[in-house]
Amino acid sequence: MDVFGDAVFDYQQGRYTEDLITFSSIAEEDVIPLPYLFRDFKAMPILEQKALNICNGKVLDIGSGAGSHSLYLQKKGMDVTALDSSKGALKTCKLRGIKNCVHADILDFEGEQFDTLLMLMNGIGLAGELKNLSKFFTHLKKLLRPNGQILLDSSDIIYLFDEDEDGGRWLPESAKYYGEVSFTLSYKGLKGKPFSWLYLDQNTLHSAALSNGFNCEIVSLGEHYDYLARLIASK
Repeated sequence: MDVFGDAVFDYQQGRYTEDLITFSSIAEEDVIPLPYLFRDFKAMPILEQKALNICNGKVLDIGSGAGSHSLYLQKKGMDVTALDSSKGALKTCKLRGIKNCVHADILDFEGEQFDTLLMLMNGIGLAGELKNLSKFFTHLKKLLRPNGQILLDSSDIIYLFDEDEDGGRWLPESAKYYGEVSFTLSYKGLKGKPFSWLYLDQNTLHSAALSNGFNCEIVSLGEHYDYLARLIASK
């Protein structure tokens, strides 16, 4: 079942009647407005705009979704490939005119190298859990050309937990990292399978990057616990 793909493909085909609904382990039911997934550059958050402006060379847009980032880069004349594990999302990308589209899970994709790996809308979430980061970064490094960069944004979701009088946060008694979240998507009454998603605070990203051979630079801070980071393989 390709709940996300069905939703964006319906929107592209002019069959927009309702939005995506998300259920998660940390928050109440939420909504992803489908028009937001088709936004142009001017409607994108500042962090996304900055990321797109510092893309260079050959770009792999990982988790491209409906293709808004790839489309912008392609219109700028850049060599960009949209990659997503959703067939519906890739059909949508093709209909929007994106020339290079690959249907694959990022961990199964190999054989090419890029100057920029682009992972927006919390793309590091594809790692799923903290324990998977080493394997994830090792694979990404194989996809990078010499001096290539990874651009990603994420959020520290510590703000979702109650604050005590001293400014600390009450975290659940669990061995899990608090940024590990379980999501389920629903569209037109159909529910997809639950999947794991990872939100990283800056310190955890720095540590994970360094331990896997990357230098990590925080390029910009967002307005609410979010940030844009650039990773470059250390020499």
